Amino acid sequence: MANLELVIITGMSGAGKTVAVQSFEDLGYYCIDNMPPNLLPTFWQLMRESGKITKIALVIDLRTREFFDELSDVIGAMDNSQDVMTRILFLEADDQELVSRYKESRRHHPLSQGNEVSTVTAIAKEKELLRDLRSRAQMIVNTSNMKPRELRAYIMEHFAEKEQIIFRLDVMSFGFKYGIPIDADVVMDVRFLPNPYYIEDLRGLTGADKAVYDYVMSQPESQIFYNKLIDLLDYCVPGYKREGKSNAVIAIGCTGGQHRSVALAERIGEHFTRMNYSVNVSHRDMLNNQNQVLKKDARNESNTSSSL
Repeated sequence: MANLELVIITGMSGAGKTVAVQSFEDLGYYCIDNMPPNLLPTFWQLMRESGKITKIALVIDLRTREFFDELSDVIGAMDNSQDVMTRILFLEADDQELVSRYKESRRHHPLSQGNEVSTVTAIAKEKELLRDLRSRAQMIVNTSNMKPRELRAYIMEHFAEKEQIIFRLDVMSFGFKYGIPIDADVVMDVRFLPNPYYIEDLRGLTGADKAVYDYVMSQPESQIFYNKLIDLLDYCVPGYKREGKSNAVIAIGCTGGQHRSVALAERIGEHFTRMNYSVNVSHRDMLNNQNQVLKKDARNESNTSSSL
């Protein structure tokens, strides 16, 4: 039984190979773009010996045309191996669509030799060169009428393992005084909510502590805000997933990232966990700000004692 999986992504230039290899990366494949075919046997032997990587996706196309004639022989040899399952994913598109994509991107076709050969002629030549490889492909996908997210969805459907998590939701708290997270898809400011910092018994705790969590979530303003935010997120998050995103980051911010934002991030995480999403809750600034608050309180107590 094969214990190593190799997917060769190939096909017409401009048909979507970049989107395809990015999708395989999200599925946990070890991906290499533009590998010369004559290096495949050596590379594959290294993978066998390492035993650590079992799923590999390679993009091989006419950018390596000086080696391309060797590809059929290399694939044939690997097909005869008992421990390798090799699949060829061939992407193509209608000539008119390919020409349109090249015009939009303002790039030259790999076979156009600068401006010496027209794009239409280059596409015809590429199609002829790829004819044999196309006949050997297990999967042929015409992307003419596909949006990038639709191609991604196709790959996810055919190559993702059933138990594999495709979409992850990251819910994080942060403090505005430390800066807004650069990777956030949604940022919400909760500094308008009542602040536990001004309650002496809660100041040194965090929103992960029950006393602070209960205080924050028991405020009428918090209840109204949470209900409105969850209504918005319940609409947006499935849309992010349908669009083909591998994850979405929801960032909740308060002043220091210790109390209000932490409590709300925890509750939002609980909500989407119950909705059967893969959820990661993190608190970027919670401990750092807590330590600063505790040190400040300790200095104040020391100064008060000294003055007495």
